[in-house]
Amino acid sequence: MNLILVFIGGGFGSVVRYAITLIINKLAIDFPLATLISNVVASFLIGLLTAGFARGNVTDAQRLLFATGFCGGFSTFSTFSNETLSLVQNGQYMTTFLNVVLNVVLCFGATFWGLTYK
Repeated sequence: MNLILVFIGGGFGSVVRYAITLIINKLAIDFPLATLISNVVASFLIGLLTAGFARGNVTDAQRLLFATGFCGGFSTFSTFSNETLSLVQNGQYMTTFLNVVLNVVLCFGATFWGLTYK
């Protein structure tokens, strides 16, 4: 049953991330904004879920479905890494720096906010 929960959550998270990518790509911004948005939102959600699990408000099944499954499928370190490498290969060093800093700072901040959100 646990594998099914992770499978369902991960599939749904991946579909939502793809939908965000389709929407953001229509804006024709020369920055990997869809990945940043997905990673920051997933970081906030995993902080909320972790705090809820620690307080006993989130069951193990919910943690598997939403934290491991949905957030795992919704956030994407591999896409972040690939997009960042592509920026370097295209000589977009300032955009590369901005992408790395924003992903790290905003994701850590979002997770902390989720953990401490009341």
